[in-house]
Amino acid sequence: MLTEIAEGVFVRESEFIQSNTTVVQGRNGVLLIDPGITESELVGLADDLGELGQPVVAGFSTHPDWDHLLWHPRFGAAPRYGTELGARSIRGQLASPDWEENLAGGLPPEHADEIPTHLLGLIEGLPAGTTLIPWDGPTVRIIEHRAHAPGHAALLVERAGVLVAGDMLSDILMPFLDLDAADPLGDYLAALALFDALADGVEAVVPGHGSIGVAGDLRERIALDRAYVLAVRDGGDLTDPRIGPAAPLDWLADVHGWQLQRLAARQRGQEPDTATFG
Repeated sequence: MLTEIAEGVFVRESEFIQSNTTVVQGRNGVLLIDPGITESELVGLADDLGELGQPVVAGFSTHPDWDHLLWHPRFGAAPRYGTELGARSIRGQLASPDWEENLAGGLPPEHADEIPTHLLGLIEGLPAGTTLIPWDGPTVRIIEHRAHAPGHAALLVERAGVLVAGDMLSDILMPFLDLDAADPLGDYLAALALFDALADGVEAVVPGHGSIGVAGDLRERIALDRAYVLAVRDGGDLTDPRIGPAAPLDWLADVHGWQLQRLAARQRGQEPDTATFG
């Protein structure tokens, strides 16, 4: 079910790690951001959009992770956008003859048979430096950065004051670093600084996974994510509730440990022989 969180901005939550799809109403249709996740949920989303009485006129993928690259035939043939770097990244993945096998290894086993992948990743990269979504609707600003994944972008629906954060600013997930980047910790801190600069104009924040935050929550989530990154960088005390004994997802402590292991290996100039996440 679509829930209106601001005038003309709706969110639909999926079962898989509280994944959020965002819908922004325009004059002649809607902008559909990160639709997901299972076939039945995508069909339900299409039904919800039918009740709004507006077609999909544009899509946007915030970053090139599989759960942010999905689509369904019922959404139509509207252009699906991403950043130039994000689109280039997923094109590279799809060019591999083993891409379906590689993808299958990363899908959650409890949902793997329910996730439609035949339209996955068919996005158009906007020219580098593009700052606005090209559509006939309210101004939606693109805030591109390099935290979490190549070509990651948050979107700011300016009139409504809604920040669609992609896989950041979650109340249930600590920062997932892009450990293939040259400076994963620096990239994350730089992205948080971008969000800090926007905070005065934000009334609601939509993370890729987790609960919708209101105005006051944004600065708290920025501070929590920054504390995590700084503690990892500097070896300080880490009391993040998302990986503690009462964490909402018990496997996050393992991901945290894996990130520390990868970072330590980078400093030694080697990669550990361990499985990867995501």
